[in-house]
Amino acid sequence: MHPIQAVIFDFDGTILDTETHEFRRWQALYRDHNRELPLQEWQRGIGTWDAFDPWAGLPDHVQQNRQAVHAQLLETIHADIQAADLRPGVRNVLDAIRPAGLRLALATSSDRTWVTRWLEQHDLLRHFETLATRDDVTRVKPDPELYTLAVHRLGLKPHQCLAVEDSLNGATAAAAAGLHVVVVPNDVTRTQAFLPEWGRVDGYEGGLESLLATVRV
Repeated sequence: MHPIQAVIFDFDGTILDTETHEFRRWQALYRDHNRELPLQEWQRGIGTWDAFDPWAGLPDHVQQNRQAVHAQLLETIHADIQAADLRPGVRNVLDAIRPAGLRLALATSSDRTWVTRWLEQHDLLRHFETLATRDDVTRVKPDPELYTLAVHRLGLKPHQCLAVEDSLNGATAAAAAGLHVVVVPNDVTRTQAFLPEWGRVDGYEGGLESLLATVRV
């Protein structure tokens, strides 16, 4: 019997790569005003909340018109995400989890409205036994609270669960909660300093088996 009984996925950047779309639109906004948005700075805010303020690097006149600029920016980001597909291979992984006798949950620093919108659009919500979102906790990733909650709702022990993450903040949270961790980075997280003891695969093409194979027992 495999030691893993449940897989707990992150959402943004892991299932649907919302993060790359968001970064590219903010990067374009910076360039419109002759500024550069360093990826390393942006990465501090991936997978968490309020760790990086992108407005701080923009000119005063942009910040003075912040509400209108932000509304237009969000409109373009949401349009990009609306037109985007899931990360390649992730649907096959999610489809394979229950037939493999495993359980499935979600742990995300995003709010419930955001994740259910996109999960429903891609007909994925039905796969998840429980969703742990930032509406449910006082501290988001890299704090372990979201993963601790998801594991508790499943009625399992942390070592029986595999967390699938794309970011340093997310992987740090899962490891702190005592879960096994596999990182599947995307274009904006690929260069982050993931710890060598965490599993890593560069995509979902190897299916569920490639994720489970990273677990060290």
